[in-house]
Amino acid sequence: MRKVKTETEKTVQLLLHTGIKHFATYGYNKASLERMVTESGLTRGALYHHFKNKKGLFLACIKLIQMRIANKIEQEASTSSDPWEQLWLGCRAFVASTIEPEHKQIILIDGPAVIGWNEWRELDANYSMKLLYSQLEMMQKNGCFPSISLEALTHSLSGAMNESALWIAEQGSYELIDESMYVLKAYFDGLKRIK
Repeated sequence: MRKVKTETEKTVQLLLHTGIKHFATYGYNKASLERMVTESGLTRGALYHHFKNKKGLFLACIKLIQMRIANKIEQEASTSSDPWEQLWLGCRAFVASTIEPEHKQIILIDGPAVIGWNEWRELDANYSMKLLYSQLEMMQKNGCFPSISLEALTHSLSGAMNESALWIAEQGSYELIDESMYVLKAYFDGLKRIK
């Protein structure tokens, strides 16, 4: 039984790896399931068994990328013990990870169009926004800023970061991360001044 489970997991991971590569390279509309299964050495039947269709595979790829981004945020934020720096590092990690070539086509460009805006926002809320809310909640409890709405603050910062990532991806210039983070730091400085 364990061997079957291991083989199944290997098949799923191979399909996800190949799916991410193809969706990132060709975009959702031009990505071919036939090319994916040929490259992975699997059959269409295996893909349909695990993901039902192209959209199912794409959705699973988005979830995997969201988990990767969330892990990167936590990893970067944990390099500091200062809560403001943790927030800044986590936000920077989100923007930088989202615009990575393997991520931006799937997360920023095709994601909202293919799975729908509401589902895309729900996934964002379950991964990156959840981490952001948790960090802000901890900071507020420790007196870093006054009792303002954490929901409003989380959505505002998340929106700023998503828009920054879209803008940077459209411009194709990674140097713009520094400009975006400078503006985000101004938000944080303003938050520190609220009494």
